[in-house]
Parts: sequence; C-alpha cells; structure tokens
Amino acid sequence: MGQAIRMMKYDSTGNMANSVLSPLSLNEAKMVFHRLDDGVMGGKSVTNQEALNTINGILFTGTIDTNGGGFTSIRSPLENSLPSIAKGIKLKYKGDGKTYKVLLSEGNGAGGPWAKSPSWQADLKTSQTGEIEEQILEFSSFKPSFGGRGASRNELNSYVFDQTEMQQIGVMLSLKLSGGESNPIETFGEGIFDFCLEIHEFDCV
Repeated sequence: MGQAIRMMKYDSTGNMANSVLSPLSLNEAKMVFHRLDDGVMGGKSVTNQEALNTINGILFTGTIDTNGGGFTSIRSPLENSLPSIAKGIKLKYKGDGKTYKVLLSEGNGAGGPWAKSPSWQADLKTSQTGEIEEQILEFSSFKPSFGGRGASRNELNSYVFDQTEMQQIGVMLSLKLSGGESNPIETFGEGIFDFCLEIHEFDCV
C-alpha cells in the first residue's frame, strides 16, 4: 500500500518545473537537468542536482534505497540534434567508484517498461581516485533498454540507434547495468547508501 501511495504522490511535473540550468552545454545548447528516480514507481530513493559554477559542471548526488526501488537519474532535453557525423559522447567527470549509465532517448517516456521506443544506455565506470576522468562512449556501445530490462535477442533486431533522433540525455545510477544484468555490489552498493558524481563536460566526438 505504501509503495502505491508514493507512486501516486510522485511529482513528475514538479521535477520538471524545478529543473536546474547547468553550466554544461552539448552541441552548442545549454543543458537543463531535471530529476527522475524510482519514486515514479513507488520507490524511496532520493536524487539531488546542483549546478557547480566553480567547475562549470553539475553535481549529481543522492541516496539509493533498494527496498522497493533502486535507481536515480538526472536528464536534460537535447535542444539541438546530435550531429549525424558524431561517433559518440565524451564525458569528463569525478566519481565515487560506482558504475553509472549514460542514457539517450527520444524523450516522452521512452525507455519505460511499457514504452514503444527504448532508452539507449551505456555504462560509465568511475574510480575513487579523486581525479577527473575522461571517457568516450561510442554510440555503437549503447544498448536498448526498457525499464532497466535489456532488450531480448529478438528485440535487438527491431531497434536501430540514430543519434539524430535522440531528444534527451541523462545520467543514471541503477541496480541494473546497460545490458539488464545486475550492477555488482562493489560498483553499486546495497541497502541504503549515498552516491556522488561530478560531471565536468559533455561533448560530441
């Protein structure tokens, strides 16, 4: 009963209204992030986002509660289409040793459990060194997903990734990796735990 009540009370509209204009930009457009976490399905995880002008980036933090849930995310509309000649997304970030995911989708609920089009996801590994890391995620590495479930072998042939059709980008911490397999405790956590990821740059390459 409690999970159903939390689901009904989840304020998706309020999340959008409280979007954060970040110093980050992608393809010459400013990135404006809103949060979306497992509260939408009755979970109890908490997502925080904060623009960090000192690093020209955004701070993605919060608390995961795996009792009835297990994901948090921040997402931004793509005001300009990703270039057709681009091969991937480059990120600069400072992590906490957890494995996150970068998401690309057509927006409007794409990638949900009952959606018609998937969320395209690629794993983003982080270290605990305290140093800024850089990684290029090639578009060919993004996998289609529905509600954390990786596409089946038959479904894989039904979807073709086209970066020019993507209308939203995001970063997620989830108990599931991009292929639908479990995110190990060592790179996720267990029970109730905090997380912290500084994102310093998004770029097309």
